Amino acid sequence: MKNQVQLITYVDRLGGGNIAQLQALLRGPLQGLFGGVHLLPFYHPIDGSDAGFDPIDHTQVDARLGDWGSVAALTQDVDVMADVIVNHMSNRSPQFLEYSAKGASSAYAGLFLTMDAVFPNGATERDLLAVYRPRPGVPFTVVTLANGERKLLWTTFTPQQIDIDVQHPQGRAYLSGILRTLADAGIRMVRLDAVGYAIKKAGANCFMMPETFAFIDAFAAEAKGLGIEVLVEIHSYYRRQIEIAERVDWVYDFALPPLVLHGLFFGTAKPLKHWIAIRPNNALTVLDTHDGIGVIDIGADAADRAGSPGLVPPEELDRLVEMIHDKSGGQSRQATGAAASNLDLYQVNCTYYDALGRDDAAYLAARAIQFWLPGVPQVYYTGLLAGHNDMDLLARSGVGRDINRHHYTSAEIDADLQRPVVQALCSLIRLRNTHPAFQGSFEVLPADDHLLHLQWRAEDGAGLAHVARLAVDLSLRSARISVSVAGVAGLRELSLDGSAFSI
Repeated sequence: MKNQVQLITYVDRLGGGNIAQLQALLRGPLQGLFGGVHLLPFYHPIDGSDAGFDPIDHTQVDARLGDWGSVAALTQDVDVMADVIVNHMSNRSPQFLEYSAKGASSAYAGLFLTMDAVFPNGATERDLLAVYRPRPGVPFTVVTLANGERKLLWTTFTPQQIDIDVQHPQGRAYLSGILRTLADAGIRMVRLDAVGYAIKKAGANCFMMPETFAFIDAFAAEAKGLGIEVLVEIHSYYRRQIEIAERVDWVYDFALPPLVLHGLFFGTAKPLKHWIAIRPNNALTVLDTHDGIGVIDIGADAADRAGSPGLVPPEELDRLVEMIHDKSGGQSRQATGAAASNLDLYQVNCTYYDALGRDDAAYLAARAIQFWLPGVPQVYYTGLLAGHNDMDLLARSGVGRDINRHHYTSAEIDADLQRPVVQALCSLIRLRNTHPAFQGSFEVLPADDHLLHLQWRAEDGAGLAHVARLAVDLSLRSARISVSVAGVAGLRELSLDGSAFSI
């Protein structure tokens, strides 16, 4: 994976076009910004019950976006990451429709997970309450198959997303076929979506168990054999994230988004500095993704709250959520928790720019912190354009996360690229991609608790030092950048006041 900033985007929501048009955008106004692109699900169809995360056919590109040739062409320009939706597939998939019609006689009878496959002797109340849930309710849906049989199918997320038995030969064959299809198209990075829930076991919490780690190990080994790196997507207690990072190629730094907000809201870098000292460096740093802003990632362990505290105290975590609601003018409250369907209990739905009250200086300081931490930065498409909450889309869909999934027209992109905050962010991205200091060593410089001073330093073959230094005052919500410039003595200071800059 290149040590350059990556873009995370839906193909059809950034310019409303297809893969070829996205490629033209990356070659045009976004040229030089991104070393890689994470294409959010582009499979058939992109407009199911969960914005593409419930594929009918995971090996078919939605025809409205292009085909595998379009994907392969894009990989010639940038590294491309794709999702492998490990845990489930659509109830409209050919496999499920055949199973529904034929039941136990279907060739796919073992592909879909039923309650009795995990609890052959039945489940007690204690068994069901032990299952870790990202959403309210039990993880089952009563389904009457087309052949008249009634089944309790395992549905971790929505009734339309039927969980796969990834340990069954049919499940393993299904996932292996997806990997081969992606490899043939030139994709060299995959994100394992919802993999933490993939293994189910009676009497256990069914989330990130030893058996889950074993499954990830085997899947990653298979991917590696095809030349594919694996990113594991897990929202969980921060120490568990550290453990996961020791076993895989890449993890997300999901603790970073709420910790940066906490620092800017409370005027302290103390929790952030603690996290920087212990966080895994094989991480993709993010402030925003297609999901909400996670709070579980810095909170106490839900399974052991008394003995496993979070990175911030519970009362500050609660206050952080309320401050996001306040900064967004109450909009995030309308999209979060029980206020909207398809809810996740551990996320606040809001664009990152609106979570900071549309404060340009604070937003750029947050992005600078993201870019300065070890790892590979990813920028979500609405974040690239300092996007506002889409309340109209939320009202139409009723899906909380749609507040941060705006459909940008080409005219909107052109207009937003002229905004000073966006131009400054693009300058910051180019600096992160090109300055040689970021290929060297990282350190946190001594500073008071309200200050965060980060530095990268690299020596070249001629004995010259390349330096990139970031100083953030969390209490003032402002940042300064000092960088070395070839052929110029000392460091040049760059403004992060919302104006573009170059070196």
